[in-house]
Amino acid sequence: MKSRQPTPVDLTATSPYGTFFGVSQACFDQVWQTLTGPKGQSVTYVSMEIGADRDVYHPIKNLLQEMGKQYKLPPDLSPLANKFLHGPEKIPTYSGGLGILAGDTLKSFADCKIPVAAISLLYRHGYFSQLVDMNLGQVAWRREWEPEAVPGLYPLHQPGNPDQPLTVTVDFHDQQDQPIQAVAQVWLKMEIGSGLDFFVPEILLDYDIPASPEWIRKSSHQLYDSSSEASKAIQRRLLGAGVLPVMRTLGLTSDSIHLNEQHGVVLVLALISEILHRRLGDDFRRLADDREIMAAAEEAARHVVYTIHTPVKAGHDRFPRSLYHGLEHSFFRRILQLLAEDEQNPEAYNFTALAMRVNRATNSVSRLHREVTRTQFPQFKERISAITNGVHHLTWISENKAQVYDSAPELAGWRHDPSVFRQADKLLKSTRFRQAFATAWQADSKYLIDHVNAMLAEHRQQRISTWIDPPNYLSYLDEKESRLDYRTFTFGFARRFSTYKRADLVFEDLDHLARILVDQQWPINFIYAGKAHPADEPGQGLIKTIIDIQEELYQRTDGLARLVFIPDYDMAVAKMMVAGCHAWLNSPKRPLEASGTSGMKAAMNGVPNVSIMDGWWVEGYHEGQTGWKFGYEGPVNPELLSEQRAEMLYSEDAASFYETLPDILATFYQEPEPAAYLDRGLMNLALNCPIFNTHRMAAEYVARYGLDLPQDIAEQMAKFRSLYRSDLE
Repeated sequence: MKSRQPTPVDLTATSPYGTFFGVSQACFDQVWQTLTGPKGQSVTYVSMEIGADRDVYHPIKNLLQEMGKQYKLPPDLSPLANKFLHGPEKIPTYSGGLGILAGDTLKSFADCKIPVAAISLLYRHGYFSQLVDMNLGQVAWRREWEPEAVPGLYPLHQPGNPDQPLTVTVDFHDQQDQPIQAVAQVWLKMEIGSGLDFFVPEILLDYDIPASPEWIRKSSHQLYDSSSEASKAIQRRLLGAGVLPVMRTLGLTSDSIHLNEQHGVVLVLALISEILHRRLGDDFRRLADDREIMAAAEEAARHVVYTIHTPVKAGHDRFPRSLYHGLEHSFFRRILQLLAEDEQNPEAYNFTALAMRVNRATNSVSRLHREVTRTQFPQFKERISAITNGVHHLTWISENKAQVYDSAPELAGWRHDPSVFRQADKLLKSTRFRQAFATAWQADSKYLIDHVNAMLAEHRQQRISTWIDPPNYLSYLDEKESRLDYRTFTFGFARRFSTYKRADLVFEDLDHLARILVDQQWPINFIYAGKAHPADEPGQGLIKTIIDIQEELYQRTDGLARLVFIPDYDMAVAKMMVAGCHAWLNSPKRPLEASGTSGMKAAMNGVPNVSIMDGWWVEGYHEGQTGWKFGYEGPVNPELLSEQRAEMLYSEDAASFYETLPDILATFYQEPEPAAYLDRGLMNLALNCPIFNTHRMAAEYVARYGLDLPQDIAEQMAKFRSLYRSDLE
């Protein structure tokens, strides 16, 4: 049943911890009572990063803009409303796919009314901002943002004392087991469902306060601080060790804790300690033997659900044992020696191994990734299953496409139930829908290309006014010569620049690529974006390679091929690209891409994928109906997990791409119209949109959580699960 449209008086709620804007008091109380109820029928979701910028999805802002046409907001609401309408929209506490997936997941939990509270860290310096210089490549600089100014982000206060911030204390220990207290201020961000009648609280721990030691504060500043092994280890511990204290402080009673990757896994040390304390009393550290520790670990495991996201070595946390002599109590180190053994390096703790051992359910993020993970961790093979990722359809579908979907009776209700996209195949023969969809796609393409042309013009001016040499060759040409045309076939490529993703693959043989384009006089745009971690020098080298290729590609193709790099990639750039390009390019080395979600976002907009058969695309390809495949697609074996350049299959997979490219371009440039190309876009709606969304993904996780949900919600979750079984053998 459709929720009643709120009025201004429904938009505030108070609790002992503060006043919140965007939901009614009744909604807030209902959600909070479930999260703190004695039955533990909720979930705590732990993630190192959560991406949910408000410039790509903003139901409260939309509501307020509508209300402004109907109501005069009461004076007491005006400051809060103005903050949502005009306040900052960036929340830079994410680096890329993992964090954006976390944000999408929480949005779907809120939409589907699943009782979840998330816990993460608040990074005062966020993730780095990116400048890109023609000669220097990527230049990282510190992002400045003010959490206090961001709408929907609230510093909590002590109950009964609004002037006293709510804090939690986490104990570190020196080499003599003496406690060192780290103190975090507690913030709350509300992820409000599209129906505006449910929310998921995101609890963010801010350790950058005077009560914490300076070395703790410094390590908490920036997401994925890798200035030293110690900083990385401290940051992981600030997350994991903070989970139970903040749950106890707020009264959260979740019986299930979901680890989104292993970053917060040290929370299991606290779980094991609590269990032993309950069984053995205050002297449990001295009394517990190894057998009792392992029995407590088995009990702790019943509370943990674990999602592993990557097969890439750099994605698994390993830390020298010696490092923990100044961080963890000796009893915790004893637990780590039992449960975090690294078979390849006996002098290190392996946190992925710890997460693998202490959980009741482990899942990969695609079917192929399940096989890779079983290959990497054969000792846990029987417990490793698959839940393929999805994306939040309401976030990533463009406004132009959304209006077209709204106009089709066959897609009625798609906003709250993405399974209705199964009806989209009925629209293949609808001239009216096809024309409307093609017009919307063209509008999205124009929006993207207009943005790129404006950026190039701005960069042309920067050459005069700043020290930055623009990162695009086209900015060094005159404006008429450099302009991109939105009707030209455009590849989009945007993701983290890591070597295994092979951003430069399709430019491996420029002579071959140029011949294809020049022989047929096919114009083409390549639009790239993405960041490399500041410590990832090979990834930064890939960005420089893309920049260095631009002029040669342009010259060899007589201007037919134009390669552009958009600096400072974020969610807004991503949304513009996945909707406005004509094909989404994905070129990782199989099988190193665990899932990938950017291609799913393109599919939501009816944009075909052109991809290696890796990650989710193995499930989303559908025999060419939704896009194209290229490259190696043989069996998974341990040798293929190598990330050495000589073993990255560049020449083989590039040659396969060049074989595929003529068919793609001939289909797009087909006269009098690209009907077959449009068919692929529409089949994405019918075959991929009902499946690769976070509503379906959330439903699969709900089954793992074992929640006792109200009947209507349970039935909706069962319906989403019936659409697809990720774990199908």
